Amino acid sequence: MVGVRSTSPNLAVVIPMYNEEAGAAACVTAVCGALDRLVTAARLIVVDDGSGDGTAAALARLSTESRLTVVSHEGNRGYGAALRSGVEAADRAGCDVVIFMDSDLTNDPADIVRLLAAMVPGVDVVKATRYRGGGGMRGVPLTRRLISRAGNSIARGMFRVGLSDCTNGFRALRTTLACRLRLRETGFPIIVEELYCCVFAARGFAEVPVTLTNRKAELGRTSFVYRPSVLWRYLKYALLAGLRVSPGGRIVADGEVHRAL
Repeated sequence: MVGVRSTSPNLAVVIPMYNEEAGAAACVTAVCGALDRLVTAARLIVVDDGSGDGTAAALARLSTESRLTVVSHEGNRGYGAALRSGVEAADRAGCDVVIFMDSDLTNDPADIVRLLAAMVPGVDVVKATRYRGGGGMRGVPLTRRLISRAGNSIARGMFRVGLSDCTNGFRALRTTLACRLRLRETGFPIIVEELYCCVFAARGFAEVPVTLTNRKAELGRTSFVYRPSVLWRYLKYALLAGLRVSPGGRIVADGEVHRAL
């Protein structure tokens, strides 16, 4: 057993899937294997977001995996909607902490234990980071690296919560906090919208260095694209945080941020 105390909170790992037939079984097997090594109650919640390929059938073949819960959308509702469905399922299951991961295993499931261990009293949000000692990227295209570094250089100065990697989708939140957030984004910008709302609602933040790898070719191309409109949807939340404009639309002094949501 790895070093998480028996008093650790109940955990749900939420993973959205859309047309991930090729990697679904490997993902579930790897994540459930990591959860088996935790000294805490843990489950995997996969949200099949209206996949049109064999993802649903692949997940059905894994129904003997006791840690696995599958939530299915009849149609494709987007990454953001899949996360919200996962949080609702985690809350119904009585989980104290929810960890969000992607299904392509570009983040190592072995790092789940490190995110959970960083969720100490007074910390409500733990983000994985590529930009602190021990973190990094391996096999990631140069263009993607440069855009990520530039975006995070701007975002960290705007959010001002001590995070070096504001756009990383591998993160943990207390479930009570995740349920309070009223998020509207349907796509990947929900990651930054979530952080923006947490600036005004979370008690504390922590980071865990991780290594991000590139998506394997056999899994197909990622659905994320670097369009100007998408980049703006990321940037606007950093700007609102920098201006201390709360989700409710009012300007909040630094000492009042946790009462503003």
